[in-house]
Amino acid sequence: MAYYRFIIYGEVQCVYYRKFVSQAMMKKQFKGYIRNLSDGTVEVVAEVFDDDFESVMKILNEGSPLSKVKNINYEVVEDVTFRTDGFEIRQ
Repeated sequence: MAYYRFIIYGEVQCVYYRKFVSQAMMKKQFKGYIRNLSDGTVEVVAEVFDDDFESVMKILNEGSPLSKVKNINYEVVEDVTFRTDGFEIRQ
């Protein structure tokens, strides 16, 4: 298990991307959060088990029907500062 930080590029704000992703992540019982960043990207921080990485990437790439994901960068993060039993949308 590792904590990942994903940055999603494309048309991902004002198109229900956060809501769609948070619901899909909750359905799969992932823990973490999603939020808009001021540069027009979206950040996702999630607890991901090795076997689930491709499932997370599929959710993030698919997005909402109105979104257009162009690129996703990710990194493993050590200093995770969220405490949640589920997956939440942050402002």
